[in-house]
Amino acid sequence: MSEPRMAIVHERFTEVAGSEHVVEQFSKTWPQATVHVPIARQSGTPAGLSSPPVTTWLDGPYRLLGHKSYAPLAPLLPRAFRGMDLGAVDAVVVSHHAFATQVAFATEAPVIAYVHSPARWAWDATFRAQEAGGAAGAAVLSGLSRMARRGELAAVDRLDQIVANSSAVADRIQQWWGREAVVVHPPVDTHGFTPDFSVEREDFFLLAGRMVPYKRPDLAVKAARRAGKRLVVVGDGRSMEACREMAADDTVFLGRVPHEQLLDLYRRTTALLMPGIEDFGIVPVEAMATGAPVIALGAGGALDTVIPGSTGKLVTPGTDDDVVAGLAEAMSTFETSEHDSREIRTWAEGFSRHNFGERMAKVVDDVLA
Repeated sequence: MSEPRMAIVHERFTEVAGSEHVVEQFSKTWPQATVHVPIARQSGTPAGLSSPPVTTWLDGPYRLLGHKSYAPLAPLLPRAFRGMDLGAVDAVVVSHHAFATQVAFATEAPVIAYVHSPARWAWDATFRAQEAGGAAGAAVLSGLSRMARRGELAAVDRLDQIVANSSAVADRIQQWWGREAVVVHPPVDTHGFTPDFSVEREDFFLLAGRMVPYKRPDLAVKAARRAGKRLVVVGDGRSMEACREMAADDTVFLGRVPHEQLLDLYRRTTALLMPGIEDFGIVPVEAMATGAPVIALGAGGALDTVIPGSTGKLVTPGTDDDVVAGLAEAMSTFETSEHDSREIRTWAEGFSRHNFGERMAKVVDDVLA
């Protein structure tokens, strides 16, 4: 079979996070494909794309906003996707977490949707309340949520194949969209995050990633204080100051750190903490790629990645107080000797970029066949 003519569509390039790295791997899997986004800025575009992204008419207003918040443009995103000119292609791969599946109305080619999650803030009222940031934000987000739900449901029957990034997301797709999905876990940089088995693990726990409400960094900070355990926090975000105020004196906030420093922390930490419900959770698998065990909330993507008694521990979900108590108990009783770093590394290798590319290529080939 000759190489298919492909288009790749993503929500936006406004910051580089997990979903942007997925698109980067799409571009490496199909290097001849064009990558389409409604809006983009250079600092939000992954460096590994095979060609610069193609933007829409909405990118002009985004430039006029100084490439700062795209929020005022959010209600226009569905229209921008529906008006995309993808050219003559054999298939379209969509990276979706809010509006991107609307591009299904812009093409007659088969559409494969890689779903990081249906818009959680649109479907989950509790999640939406955490992200709203006050009464005004709640009102705006409520209206946008209705638009997102209608759009996702309108597009779902036009999707030829739905791919979920975890079993938990596949369950949401079934519940909210009424469709089944195959699971292909996202790519993890197992070449950039490697173990050094000569390095001894030290007596501190690590919390890494964006400091935003839905990731619940506050629960990890409270648990470390309750357990009397040293915690190192890497990352930044709007939850940072609140976490500083509730932290114990021996909790250290490093902010954003370069790759080499993060790698060193992964190699030395007793265990990484994952206190929130992640769609998948790339950071814990990065840590496991270095041989570090993970203590995670037993929900969401962690159910696919953390094997109790082998790669880490799972804490039973519950109220915030329940989770804090569970995390504190897990930290207090954690024994490094019970977890084999080599076995953890071997498990993490299954989530490599190479494996991801092969699995997605097969999904597309099966659709075209």
